[in-house]
Amino acid sequence: MIDKYYPSSKVIRKVRRENQALVLELVGDIDMAGAVQFKGDLLEIVQEQPPLLVLEMSGVVFMDSSGLATLVELLQAVRDYAGELRLVGLQQRVRSILEISHLDKIFKVFDREAEALE
Repeated sequence: MIDKYYPSSKVIRKVRRENQALVLELVGDIDMAGAVQFKGDLLEIVQEQPPLLVLEMSGVVFMDSSGLATLVELLQAVRDYAGELRLVGLQQRVRSILEISHLDKIFKVFDREAEALE
């Protein structure tokens, strides 16, 4: 999958390949309103079993508990095939939600995409 767009998705703007990694560019809100579609799109992407899946989240302005649950499910799905999930570019509001829920200890979080791809 190279440079695939998800026009029906409210969250996934683009998926692109960077060497062995898939980078998902996310935008908007990750919340209950779009959680079902977002989760379905992610499960489709995970079927490829990329060794490294990077969520570029600098365009995500809000995330609620359903968004967190979706990310946890994604992490488990990636771990099930021995892949790795990394989050990059979290805005402070989203980073705070991860910290409050202590999920910042579970997810690998990076400030820049280049770091996440190393």
